[in-house]
Amino acid sequence: MFFSDTDFSALRLPESLNSLRDEIRRFLDRERRAGSFKPHLGHGEFDVAFSRRLGERGWIGMTWPRKYGGHERTHLERFVVLEELLAAGAPVHAHWNADRQIGPGLLRWGSEEQRMRYLPAMARGECCFAIGMSEPNAGSDLASVRTHAERVPGGWKLNGQKTWTSWAHKSSAMFVLCRTSPATQNRHEGLSQLIVDLSSPGITIRPIRFLDGAHRFNDVFFDDVFVPDDMVLGEIGQGWLQVTSELALERSGPERYMNTFPLFCLLLDALKQSNDRLARISVGAIVARFASLRRMSLAIAHAFSTKADPDVNTEAALVKDIGTVFERDILEAIRTLTDTVPTRDSSDEMERLFAEATLFAPIPTIRGGTTQVLRGIIARRLEATL
Repeated sequence: MFFSDTDFSALRLPESLNSLRDEIRRFLDRERRAGSFKPHLGHGEFDVAFSRRLGERGWIGMTWPRKYGGHERTHLERFVVLEELLAAGAPVHAHWNADRQIGPGLLRWGSEEQRMRYLPAMARGECCFAIGMSEPNAGSDLASVRTHAERVPGGWKLNGQKTWTSWAHKSSAMFVLCRTSPATQNRHEGLSQLIVDLSSPGITIRPIRFLDGAHRFNDVFFDDVFVPDDMVLGEIGQGWLQVTSELALERSGPERYMNTFPLFCLLLDALKQSNDRLARISVGAIVARFASLRRMSLAIAHAFSTKADPDVNTEAALVKDIGTVFERDILEAIRTLTDTVPTRDSSDEMERLFAEATLFAPIPTIRGGTTQVLRGIIARRLEATL
């Protein structure tokens, strides 16, 4: 039904990857000791200098062809790097979108000119991309986007609005899903993707601030923005197919269940001396669930390493949905098993990260697909098997 083509017994990371894991752990330990970053949750902070140091070590674009600045390493090697970065709460957001889905999107759908223009800079950690999908009235229902592009000499004139756009104010460019022909009964038709330079005239970026005043999200407005023909991604009218392939990458990685992992490690440390039976049962259940989610995510990474275009959209939705619940249950375990008080500016790391995780807890239920949408995808797959 789900993961039906996957042999889970074979999904153990090779011993040869231990040296890579040790290498990145040593790097992260040196970075922490040097004070280059303080751990944060949810993919960390936006730090171009840190991303460049990762790029120098070949840890961005790991699976891409060398021709485009990549390193032709395996998806399982990339998985190890992602795990360690997330476990450390490292500041990786400057390259995260590019490495996870923009780069693979360009490799699959982009022109040679587009690949050469963007991919090498991405692999160096120097080119930051935002994702333009959600809109004020088209978040959960992505096919109802109203941002539209009109054909003009030499390209397209783009108008509309994107919202909840992470780090657009610090990014160089954006993949924009828009409507390039009138909607029909099949709303998936007539959608296209454009690569938009965010320094173009007619673009306004306004912050959407968190409750604590932090600025990560944005509204992005397009007012007669000109996009040249050579910045069309793939084919006009194929936007829905392209976007759904990107979403499988966005939903299936370890970031969908490891956002609160550094906090869970602190919980384990806090309970080391505890003889409380409830605490042992709760922690054991969390570890078992983590192991299951990790194997599911690994299965998808393995599928991408063995097939050019694996059909894992439903499996990716399952990982994200279960991972969202799992992350929030870690917070509940901390509330139940410890006396930790969430305190944003505390010198105690557990109190600080607990406050951060509590504030950000609603976000995973929305970004990358709402819980309701994901469960609809899963339900359709279940119905088809009955």
